[in-house]
Amino acid sequence: MSDLSRRRFLTIAAASAALPAMAATPTVAHWNGRAMGARVSMKLAGIDATTAAQIFTAVEQELMRLEGIFSLYRTDSEVTRLNLNGALRNPSHELLQVLSLCDRLNRASNGAFDPTIQPLWLAVAQGHSAAAIEQARALVDWTALRFDASEVRFDGAGRGLTLNGVAQGFVTDKIASLLKSHGLRDVLVDMGEIAALGHDTDGSNWSAGVEDTDGTVVHRLELSDRALATSAPMGTRIGADSGQGHIFAASPTQAPLRRVVSVSASNAALADGLSTTLCMFAMEDARIMIESFPGAQLEFSA
Repeated sequence: MSDLSRRRFLTIAAASAALPAMAATPTVAHWNGRAMGARVSMKLAGIDATTAAQIFTAVEQELMRLEGIFSLYRTDSEVTRLNLNGALRNPSHELLQVLSLCDRLNRASNGAFDPTIQPLWLAVAQGHSAAAIEQARALVDWTALRFDASEVRFDGAGRGLTLNGVAQGFVTDKIASLLKSHGLRDVLVDMGEIAALGHDTDGSNWSAGVEDTDGTVVHRLELSDRALATSAPMGTRIGADSGQGHIFAASPTQAPLRRVVSVSASNAALADGLSTTLCMFAMEDARIMIESFPGAQLEFSA
């Protein structure tokens, strides 16, 4: 299945570890820009202007570095070069981490989560003929992807990879970790997938909402040292005047069974992958699958 929606807004809020828990009016630094194909807003509390500027720069650079690995829109990214050449020598550690998680999700879902769906996704999005779509469908096969520390390679020509069903969560985790390494104790990173470390500036847990496809908040929960991801197959449609949602399985007989799914876990990459996958599962099957990942929890499904 594929999740190629691009988040329109990324928000980052964090507070210094030195910030008193009951500080009434902490100094707050703001930054706005663009990264990962989206607008970015960062707010750092309890930090002097010089330090805040250094952290803003570090976050920008990390987002650009990670986009250079996972982006399907950059011609020089690792995933793009793999798709173009059928092989990638000396893959980054981050790419191997995400591929390993994808392998776990593929196995646990009996193949429903399959990032090699990219050729089929493109064929559908570009309005190809039924025959061309069936040819692309035949190229979807996770077992045709080989990877180790020296190389990532497809068996056979014409195959392709998308990691957008899990990479957004992975990037969210990496940015949260970066902020923590700069001494920021309380961190909220929201790329659609949320990583929440510590607490809000008032000492309470971070508050998060689950939105339905029309933007209505249908569920609220509190997070601390936990991640949350929400997926909705029809949240984005692909192709001109298409009734096809952006999350779908390779099998023409397997349609999404959930309108919206929200999962929390110890990290956003796992929550992202699970929320994407569970859109295809009946409730009982979803609960069985999520038990394969200790600590993960199905927060909302409709």
